[in-house]
Amino acid sequence: MTGRPKDESSMSQKPFDYDLIRQLAVILDETDLTEIEVEHDKLKIRVARQPAPAAPAQFAMPAPGPWPFPPMAAPAAAAPAAPAAAAAPVVAETKALDPANHPGTLASPMVGTAYRAPEPGAKSFVEVGDSVREGQTVLIVEAMKHMNQIAAPRSGKVTAIFVESGQPVEYGEPLLIIE
Repeated sequence: MTGRPKDESSMSQKPFDYDLIRQLAVILDETDLTEIEVEHDKLKIRVARQPAPAAPAQFAMPAPGPWPFPPMAAPAAAAPAAPAAAAAPVVAETKALDPANHPGTLASPMVGTAYRAPEPGAKSFVEVGDSVREGQTVLIVEAMKHMNQIAAPRSGKVTAIFVESGQPVEYGEPLLIIE
């Protein structure tokens, strides 16, 4: 007999389960996790990856931040005074309201970025004066790369809108009022 002596510890070790490692890597990709660890008996496998450098997200909905076009109410070729005049009805109506104490206030359920339309260039979900049904989508709040549709909690008329597309919002911040 020539060669290396076989000791008990090397004989009791099983070869790596490469299929398990591949499955764990797939789980990392599917769940956007950066690491996963599995332990069974004396076998411990940890799969990790470096988080990707900050790069612009590429998905169907707009990335956080201001949209590269003017609000829907302001025509692109309008004079400088026209966008302020177009926004005046929303601002004028919101000054008279106290959204914190109004029973029809729809508050943001999360921290994120509010969008009034499903995508850039599309018509807004609702405008001041629109009638809405309970459950109808009135806004989107993007949080952690997920687009969360915000539904009307009741049927009624939209009397004020407090956010513009691409505006950051806090938890509990008034978004609009439905009377």
